[in-house]
Amino acid sequence: MNTVNPVDGYIKFTCHLISEKIVIPSSLFDPLNFWREEMWQKSFIGAYPDGIGFGNISIRVPQSDQFYISGTATGTLPELAQIHYPLVERFDLDENILWCRGLVKASSESMSHGAIYSVDSEIGAVVHIHNRQLWDKYLDVLPTTAKEVEYGTPEMAYEIIRLMGLPETQNKKVFVMGGHAEGIVAFGKTVEEAARTILALEEN
Repeated sequence: MNTVNPVDGYIKFTCHLISEKIVIPSSLFDPLNFWREEMWQKSFIGAYPDGIGFGNISIRVPQSDQFYISGTATGTLPELAQIHYPLVERFDLDENILWCRGLVKASSESMSHGAIYSVDSEIGAVVHIHNRQLWDKYLDVLPTTAKEVEYGTPEMAYEIIRLMGLPETQNKKVFVMGGHAEGIVAFGKTVEEAARTILALEEN
């Protein structure tokens, strides 16, 4: 097992990775990878000029609290394979620790995805994008996390849980990360539902 310590500006939690090849069922991998590519094509997921990736996408393993998520540092890649999606097996918000299995570490936003899944067992997918224009447009218009709360921290996870408890968030199925410039998160029963919620933001 490899232990990765938190680093400011990137993974901020302790990540325990069991490094091994995993097989994702096609019923989960196909829609996950399809919509990840769609988000990448629109530059909602990608990488900044300095190489730091942004945006991520995940899908829940049915009848469980586990989920597959795009791996850290995969934003530069236009196409992903199964090896780029580790399985998050469990996490501890209080201790800021996450356990995953695969060939790459889980996204730096995995705690936020986990917090969303923990609120409602009907949520099957989460899409987190970056877009400055949409962020500026919807900041404090859509449900928005507190501006003083940083991404990838236990505080953000608990702030998301608080926000998810609001009827407006449950109705719109999307929120803005106030303390994470450009960050917008949508969720739904399927990856398609979450992704189309993001796409609808451009049309409004």
